[in-house]
Amino acid sequence: MNPKCARHSLPFIFLILAASALADTPAYTREQLESLARASSPAILAARNQIETAAAAVRTAGAWPNPEIEYQKGDGRARQITGVPGKVETYTITQPIDMPWVRNARIGAAEAGLASAQALGRGLVSDVIARIRLRYFDVLRRQAEVKAAEEDLTQMESVRDRIALRVEVGEAPRFELVKADAEMLNAQKNAYTANLRVNQSRTALRALIGPALPADYMLQGQLQDVLTIKDLDGLRNEIRDSNPDVLRARAEQERATRLLAQEKAKRLPTFALRGSKENDPDLSTSRIGVVMTIPLWDRRSGPVDEARANLARADNELAGAEFSLDSNIAIAYEQYQITLAQVNALESGIVRQAENALRIAENAYRFGERGILDVLDAQRVYRAARSELINARYEAASTWTELERLRANTN
Repeated sequence: MNPKCARHSLPFIFLILAASALADTPAYTREQLESLARASSPAILAARNQIETAAAAVRTAGAWPNPEIEYQKGDGRARQITGVPGKVETYTITQPIDMPWVRNARIGAAEAGLASAQALGRGLVSDVIARIRLRYFDVLRRQAEVKAAEEDLTQMESVRDRIALRVEVGEAPRFELVKADAEMLNAQKNAYTANLRVNQSRTALRALIGPALPADYMLQGQLQDVLTIKDLDGLRNEIRDSNPDVLRARAEQERATRLLAQEKAKRLPTFALRGSKENDPDLSTSRIGVVMTIPLWDRRSGPVDEARANLARADNELAGAEFSLDSNIAIAYEQYQITLAQVNALESGIVRQAENALRIAENAYRFGERGILDVLDAQRVYRAARSELINARYEAASTWTELERLRANTN
């Protein structure tokens, strides 16, 4: 290698040394990364707090009303000669009665709110896990690109050395060595860029998980380890029963129904038990009775209409969520089939044929039957096919991640 090429290869050598230093760092699987996120992600922890708030609201809705105790004290003055002046005391206790038709509707609305919060929390967790999976697959893609770039550089160095030897003995023109040097510099640049990209992707993954993931870490797994997906009908039925957006829309519809029933129930009279005792200088009087509140002037037409409008809005949102979900499932499933077909075509034929063509071109050049341009062209075709395969595998993993996000499968 001439001094110019050696000078350009120094950054790449440094990156290779840094990559070898990472060999002793801990390696994480996708499942381990997701477990770290569930334990430390602020977004997931906030979703759990939201569910705890909704659970407390259910307890609040089920609480019985507290009694009201009243105490009055004063002086009694005689207005007649026979009257006896002195101290007067009055004790009163009132216990509101929680009407069953109001209580049941109130508790039902709170329970529906809890179901909505649980669906929302599940959706937030699913979104976080989906972003982590995308970053995880992106790191695997970048690592595959680094491996491919290192193979290209090693292969190009071998070709360049053979060309240099042929130029020295006069079997090849110097133009071929100049062309090989340019291709090797390009391979060094690609390897250098690939290493920078994998470091950038690893940093982005750690930013999603948090400080629980050490700065120096490695990943276990490959892009082709993506799980298979069942048929469209079975997948659609499963997602409809587990999708957080649809479940939340259904819970909001139930909540709006309960709130409408609660507002209508408040049109009915309410009751309270009241007992009192009055002490004056002459008598000690005890009373017990019932207090009834009659909704005579306020018929709650405004709150009832508001609750009815909210119910109509919840119905429309549920219909929209179900329609949008079906569309997203169909789009993601078709995209998965497309990317899977691309992966199969590249793995079974295109990449293998490009690799065979490169091997044939190298052997032909070694025996003087082909020129260096044929070898370089075959290398470009092989690199392009291999890069397309890496990207196709990543797209398949991304589509699988989207379908798992819709299904809210975080296992």
